Amino acid sequence: MTNPATVPLADPRKPAILIVDDAPDNLGVLRSMMLRQGYQTFVATSGDRALEIALRVKPDLILLDVVMPGIDGLETCRRLKAHPATMRIPVIFMSARGDTEDIVAGFDTGAADYIPKPLRLEEVCARVRAQLRLRTSTDTQSEQADRLRMIVNSMDQGLLIVERCGRVQYANPACDRYLGYAPEDLVGRSLKDLLDCKEPGCCEGLDAISYGTREVKIRHRDGGLRAMDLTMTPMHAADGLFVALLHDITHHKQSEDALQRAAMLDPLTQIANRRHFDAFLDKEWQRAIRNAQPLSLVVLDVDHFKLYNDTLGHAAGDVCLQKVAQALRDHAARPTDLAARYGGEEFVLLFAETPAENAAHVAETIRAAVEALQMPNPRSTTSTWLTVSVGVATIVPTQLDAIENLFVCADRAMYAAKAGGRNRVESTIVGAAWDVVRDAAVY
Repeated sequence: MTNPATVPLADPRKPAILIVDDAPDNLGVLRSMMLRQGYQTFVATSGDRALEIALRVKPDLILLDVVMPGIDGLETCRRLKAHPATMRIPVIFMSARGDTEDIVAGFDTGAADYIPKPLRLEEVCARVRAQLRLRTSTDTQSEQADRLRMIVNSMDQGLLIVERCGRVQYANPACDRYLGYAPEDLVGRSLKDLLDCKEPGCCEGLDAISYGTREVKIRHRDGGLRAMDLTMTPMHAADGLFVALLHDITHHKQSEDALQRAAMLDPLTQIANRRHFDAFLDKEWQRAIRNAQPLSLVVLDVDHFKLYNDTLGHAAGDVCLQKVAQALRDHAARPTDLAARYGGEEFVLLFAETPAENAAHVAETIRAAVEALQMPNPRSTTSTWLTVSVGVATIVPTQLDAIENLFVCADRAMYAAKAGGRNRVESTIVGAAWDVVRDAAVY
């Protein structure tokens, strides 16, 4: 068994290419060529599978065969371009159809380029490089500023930009929900007028408020008080401006109470269900942002579970999932840890304030614990016993990161473990805005 490995943060991001072709020979040649070019490579043999993989791993470019059984390349491209998560991924068609109307139809669906078959490999490489360069070049400073503005405006947390004297220069839309004031109504007001300051010196300018995070009472426009975490961060020492983040503690307490009253457990395995896990992850994600602490996500999939069910029956399959869940629960001991069944034979674990090396070690311990259960899997090609493939992703999140991208990286690592022979752990460290990802994996 190989030891878990992590990707150093200094490594550049490798572009991810999805190749879609129902001909195995074409897939093999193209995959080998993309790997030699240093790209991460994913493959699919149908339009349905291509859409599933594209939504999950967000490739940087798709090489798509036009003629395929079922959903053909044109329809696959239409669906990719119709989905917000995949609409910006460039698609290069590959087809033996060289008629003008076929080429026009391809571009009408949103394709970025069209390569005729039989493929000339040097031409394919050149066109792939050109499309990747074009996509990179579109990320201009203006677009980055627009993206940052969109993130700030769509944040769940209230965000204020405040002068040293306490005067509010900017407020994001979430402040309306937090404080009852429209952003334009907050500009020009003093932050100390919003604080319910009962401690001596609390409201005598921002210098009296310790930088970092502290609990305060903020007066809502309706007169009521809201318990919040106020995080003060200097923007730049020279300009005297501060970013003030508001985190409504009362709302989270109410949410936690509501979750406790609702069904939070998976009925089969008696560990957390997906709903509970998503709420827990959101809370720990925000806490990790405030405290600049690492967050580690483990995605675990039971190897050959369909064969297990087909051979031993669904009742045995249920018992198998229960035993795997128990093994996971035994390794999520802290209040900031959570193990959950995320769907089918897929499980997830979250470890707050856990760096990559520690998370990889725990993941390997979990993998070994499942194998040590010695549940026979007669038709498995991996082992005599039931095994799991495990992916680990670790991030120190910022406001520029998205939770879904942590899942993408953990999924990629898990599929890399499957591609590497199953019954193993693969790990990755996610950089800022997830620019660092794991080596090539094959679906």
